[in-house]
Amino acid sequence: MVDFIVVGLGLAGTAFCENLRKNNKTFVVFNDRTQTSSRVAGGLYNPVILKRFTLSWRADEQLPLAVKFYTELEQFLNVTFDQKISVLRKFASIEEQNLWFEAADKDRLRPYLDIKLINNDNAGLKIPFQFGKVLETGKLDTKLLFNSYANWLEQENKLYKETFDYGQLQVEEDFVTYKDIKAKNVVFTEGYGMMQNPYFKYLPMQGSKGEYIIIKSKGLNEANIIKSSIFLIPLGNDLYKVGATYNRGQKDNRTTVEAKNELVVKLDSLLTCNYEIVGHEAGVRPTVKDRRPLVGRHPKYNNLWLLNGFGSHGITIAPWAARSLYDYIEFNVSLLKEMDITRFT
Repeated sequence: MVDFIVVGLGLAGTAFCENLRKNNKTFVVFNDRTQTSSRVAGGLYNPVILKRFTLSWRADEQLPLAVKFYTELEQFLNVTFDQKISVLRKFASIEEQNLWFEAADKDRLRPYLDIKLINNDNAGLKIPFQFGKVLETGKLDTKLLFNSYANWLEQENKLYKETFDYGQLQVEEDFVTYKDIKAKNVVFTEGYGMMQNPYFKYLPMQGSKGEYIIIKSKGLNEANIIKSSIFLIPLGNDLYKVGATYNRGQKDNRTTVEAKNELVVKLDSLLTCNYEIVGHEAGVRPTVKDRRPLVGRHPKYNNLWLLNGFGSHGITIAPWAARSLYDYIEFNVSLLKEMDITRFT
């Protein structure tokens, strides 16, 4: 018997598995890579909502834990996937600059908003009203993270590269059986795939499809992340990720011409240099009606658990929420009511 079966290996699954590994728990992971939102995401961690200059939900609690978590994970895997890189917010007007200064004067935002405005020295960008610089930001190479972690799981014989068949899960009072595996608990970390899960699909996950394009531009030569109506994210070798779109109506991972055209229009309003589109990606974010995570125990089965619903802030939320769920399971430490799924049962 193992202590845990974990279903899914995105940000939530990886973060929860790390809690298990560090606490010497036995576990196996099922992952079929059908949910791509973590892999195709921009990979940014940024504590500020830059449309309104407000702090993301509990970001001041989550960010220090996330930075420590990814640093330790890099050391464990012996890879570097966390790049400290500034986010520069393009101002559209003097009024936006004034709003920036007002926000930067607030106690909780002061550590994250630089009050010294930055002039644009890149001829490839149209920036008429300077930049504001966001502090404590960075970018994860999520593909490298997940591939490296999956490789370690394979070496330890903990990874099953297959779709989890809910019909073969037998739930008893003190344990579960799945095929030839017995476990004390199952934790589902499936992202939008939760909508196929018969145990948790009653929860109000909306889902939001996001699409990015990848461009190549030798004339841009920008090292910072630029935020205007879109994010422009440097990838190296003259490549940049541009996005993302938000579409609640579509729930698939197929790229669309409409989203591509939307991103091109916004990109053309930001750049003065030439570029070519060399890639296009899509995924469905696990967004929730009330914009809070879905974490907790099934209302009927005491050994089935959920860790999900991080939306577009999964990089900062995942380590914090995963530890909260682990402490709840192992030590009965109460979950924050805002994210406990009992709010919907």
